[in-house]
Amino acid sequence: MPLQQLVNHFNDRFEQEHHSNFRPFVLEKNQVFGLFGPIKVSSQFSLVRSAKHSEQLTGHIANLTVAPDDNFQMLQNAASQPPADFQSIINLDRLSRTVHMLNYLPYSHLDNVLFLDVEPRHILGVSANHGAYFEEVIRKCGLATKQIVISMAVNPYYALNHNDLLAGLQNYRQRGYLIALNIGGLYTSNGLVDFVSKLSPDYLRVNAPGSGQGELDLQITWPFALSALTDLMKLVGGQAILQQVDEQEQAFIVSNMNFNLVQGRYYDHLLVDHLRCL
Repeated sequence: MPLQQLVNHFNDRFEQEHHSNFRPFVLEKNQVFGLFGPIKVSSQFSLVRSAKHSEQLTGHIANLTVAPDDNFQMLQNAASQPPADFQSIINLDRLSRTVHMLNYLPYSHLDNVLFLDVEPRHILGVSANHGAYFEEVIRKCGLATKQIVISMAVNPYYALNHNDLLAGLQNYRQRGYLIALNIGGLYTSNGLVDFVSKLSPDYLRVNAPGSGQGELDLQITWPFALSALTDLMKLVGGQAILQQVDEQEQAFIVSNMNFNLVQGRYYDHLLVDHLRCL
């Protein structure tokens, strides 16, 4: 289905659901944007590669881009204002993921996976049937839930909600989605190890350590702090992704950490340099 036709479909669906003539999806220069209050959101994709063969792509991570909506003031004065109940974290999450799906379509023929972030507050705010709403979006785009990795950031702020988060993520899994935990910097408390053990995620995303002066202690202790989690991922049968590897020093620190997958500008530049030499 042509992209503009899909955009029209999801705008029509939004109007029907919210009983409003507000149409939040916009196609401009072959890129889809979502309107949310005074901002418009869109997508930027970063590449996930095999650690051993950096030319081998295995997936894309969808990142949210945000820009001011120049037409917001006119919209406020027009009849097509967004409904009052649209301003919520759940609706922003759903809007963003629909935008990502539409922008991902040119890459979908690669048959890789797409990592989509979901807010913990979204999972906690939905009582049951997590992923049902978005499953309709995926199927309308001609894809399947098994190609989508629902990725949730884990941090100490939600430690008391682990049971509810586990239940929500398992709901996604029952619908065929893959599951990733994004721990960003090292949050390696016993609570996280327990959470990983119970969930057995398909992927664990970890940010690379910082590079440069003043990071020596981090560079020395980081591999030791991470080893327990990488060993745990092997035990549960998942794959670990080292992300945000932008400098050679960062790649060197973790070269022996047995990551399955990597992401970052360093590997992108490495591949470009290799192609130039051919």
